[in-house]
Amino acid sequence: MLRSVDLSDYMLHDPVTITVEDDMFTAIGLIHDHKVSGLCVVDEQGMLVGVLSELDCLRAVLSATYNENGDVGNASAYMTVDVDFCDVHADLVDVADDMLKKGHRRRPVLDHGKLVGQITCRQLLRVVSHFNETAAAASE
Repeated sequence: MLRSVDLSDYMLHDPVTITVEDDMFTAIGLIHDHKVSGLCVVDEQGMLVGVLSELDCLRAVLSATYNENGDVGNASAYMTVDVDFCDVHADLVDVADDMLKKGHRRRPVLDHGKLVGQITCRQLLRVVSHFNETAAAASE
């Protein structure tokens, strides 16, 4: 089946992003509107600085509720900064293996530090499905 596939052929080329200054309600709206489970957080130059998940957003809302101040804050207060990422030309099988071992659903893709895409479990399953369909057609 899969032995080695270049990641750039299958990644999402335009991941949904926010900046560290964006408020959490903006993040929640983007997650909801785009039907994604998390966002890449970038600086003004498009460099990855963190990720923000649905759980991070929920944590922010509950924190504001418990503190009764209504101020949910911005992405920088809740994002994960120690982020595993991969290179744009990484081997898809190696990336999938590492994601599985670490229990990650998504992995930002960088080219010289700049965010250029994202690979998700859904993308990985599409690759497997594509290879399976191709193999089935070839054996007919």
